[in-house]
Amino acid sequence: MRFDEQATLGRALAKVTKTAGRVRDRIPYRSESGRFDDWSERDISWWTNGFWPGLLWLTYRETKNPELARWAEGAEKRMDGAFEDYIGLHHDVGFMWKPSSVARYEITGAQDARVRGLHAASLLAGRFNLAGRFIRAWNDDKVGWAIIDCLMNLPLLYWASEELGDPRFRQIAEAHTETVQRYFLFPDGSSKHIVEFDPASGAYVRNYGGQGYSETSAWSRGCAWALYGLSLGAYYAQRSDFLASAEFVAGFFLSHLPEDGVPFADFKAPAAENAYKDSSAGACAASGLLLLSTLVPPEKADALVVGARKILSGLTESCADWDGDEALLQHGCTAYHENTPGWRDTSLIYGDYFYLEALLRLQGREGLFQL
Repeated sequence: MRFDEQATLGRALAKVTKTAGRVRDRIPYRSESGRFDDWSERDISWWTNGFWPGLLWLTYRETKNPELARWAEGAEKRMDGAFEDYIGLHHDVGFMWKPSSVARYEITGAQDARVRGLHAASLLAGRFNLAGRFIRAWNDDKVGWAIIDCLMNLPLLYWASEELGDPRFRQIAEAHTETVQRYFLFPDGSSKHIVEFDPASGAYVRNYGGQGYSETSAWSRGCAWALYGLSLGAYYAQRSDFLASAEFVAGFFLSHLPEDGVPFADFKAPAAENAYKDSSAGACAASGLLLLSTLVPPEKADALVVGARKILSGLTESCADWDGDEALLQHGCTAYHENTPGWRDTSLIYGDYFYLEALLRLQGREGLFQL
């Protein structure tokens, strides 16, 4: 079936608007029995809590529906509980406040949203390990851990540098990206998920499989974070080495896509065991590929756009749910070895966010991580 990008975008915008009327300013993570849950009640510091207001802002930019803006602001204000709690916060504050507070500030000029964004950026910068030149992941005993996901949080730091005219935030973002280039990328262009450093000396210790099949495999969403995150680094820092690294990872990702365009949860897991797809990895990669296509010469851009369209066509054909579930996409996977029922083949709010963002990018719009 031919992929009609404009018709698909229209259906996605209509569904988000309809679902928003039910969800309002609750903060969903995934759907259960067809209805979105509410993680503002379960864990206000949960790393995905910014994606619902982000999804609303993406839709608001196209429809100008004032209720969407109101509900996005309501979800953002509920997230103040994470600032107040503090101890639950982590490296993913960029995921939380870039598509929520920073998006609202950029779209509406609201000063309280600007303050929230700067607050979050300061918290993220405070996690920088000077010896190892990395941003620390998680809390508790993970003192020397860094993860590939954190590349996607760095736009918050670039934005803060621009907003304040202060290079400190940008310097941290670039330093962390350099560490990713040195320690996270395998020779074939795939990515590790977790790397441990000695927190005192900064020396490399080892890597872990994390949410992938093993420490030598290729967790597809981690590869998508690397592709998109390095592309964002190239966009903000205007560095050719970041751009080359993004192209390197993109080459691996595209060459390992299955025929239907929807990636498996891990590209290198044994075929007999690789039973799960991850629509969220595909959606994130598609949006990253489209951003990357705007940064490379025209002779390279076409292949990236073709790859993104293949992914989006596959997601639309085999994962999109237009009528039953409140989520846009099914068949997301939280982690390869996650055995909790409903978590290895499920809807994920960030899959919905990146799917809509990628559909909008096909029409020439910017994503909220790029603002």
